[in-house]
Amino acid sequence: MKVVVLAGGLSPERNVSLSTGTMVTEALRGLGHRAALVDMFFGLEEVDGPLEAAFDAPLPDMAKKVSPQAPDLEKVRESRRDQSASLFGPRVLELCAMADVVFLALHGACGEDGRVQAALELLGIPYTGAGYLGSAIAMDKDLTKRMVADVVSTPGWKTVCCTPENIDQLVESARLPLVVKPVASGSSIGVSIAHTSQELRQALEGSMAQGGRTVLEQYVKGRELQVGILEDAALPSIEIIPKQGFYDYENKYQPGAALEVCPAEVSPQVEEKLRAAALRVYRALGLSVYSRADFILDGDGEIWFLEINTLPGMTPTSLLPQEAAAVGIGYSALVERIVNASLQARKQGR
Repeated sequence: MKVVVLAGGLSPERNVSLSTGTMVTEALRGLGHRAALVDMFFGLEEVDGPLEAAFDAPLPDMAKKVSPQAPDLEKVRESRRDQSASLFGPRVLELCAMADVVFLALHGACGEDGRVQAALELLGIPYTGAGYLGSAIAMDKDLTKRMVADVVSTPGWKTVCCTPENIDQLVESARLPLVVKPVASGSSIGVSIAHTSQELRQALEGSMAQGGRTVLEQYVKGRELQVGILEDAALPSIEIIPKQGFYDYENKYQPGAALEVCPAEVSPQVEEKLRAAALRVYRALGLSVYSRADFILDGDGEIWFLEINTLPGMTPTSLLPQEAAAVGIGYSALVERIVNASLQARKQGR
């Protein structure tokens, strides 16, 4: 098959996405497919020849490693020759139309929130992962929690719009500790745990840079566990134990920053509860193909759902490939199954 792997984009997670995209493209080529890696935002502005050549272009080895810092998106935007408002770079959609399927290696609001999925669907171009509606719902942490509150336990929360005028009131009325997170972001970018009023104030001030719409979530102390779903079946859970702090952006993507145990060392009863809860969320949101749900297991054995990711990372440190490997599914086989399941889901209108 001819596959376009869309990565990069204009998201705080673009570096993560480029790593995912490089590895996925390499795996697809190893499977015998013709795969083109394309930065969705920059497109093919440097390509003067035929688009067909993109399917054989060399891959950037350095892109596999994720930088410890999120990118400066203003600098990224300024560095593109095409200064239009389009998030699709030059000739991207033209190249996508040449492919049998587009593998979405995008992460974050630019690619995981349903807009890219809807654009491709309107053009009749098959793509990987969940459909546009489920993607949009899952990207919104507030809407997700509203949708699943009847089927799983989730920490108490409220969603606020932070402004310089209301920060004092938000700090004074808060019941600490709280987890502060942007309503539509991933990779723990902009997420912090506030134990004091000063920490909360700093977190709220920082959240304004992420758009201001912020989830204030009850902090639940416990073990961090995640459950991947592949083709409507739950994979073994994985436990993340950061060596310092919590599982933030740096701990997620720097090798050795966190201990990852898969399968997680939990009782069979807890494992069954985790997998069942992940599937309930997946089905409640109408997702398809693959996802990864995040949980906290507290000291009393209670499972708390936090959020679900519809395009899980496929980087060298990502969790879904580790969970798949635990049941004998190697990286290339995982990529192949995602492609085949996605083509089937699109045929079924999911």
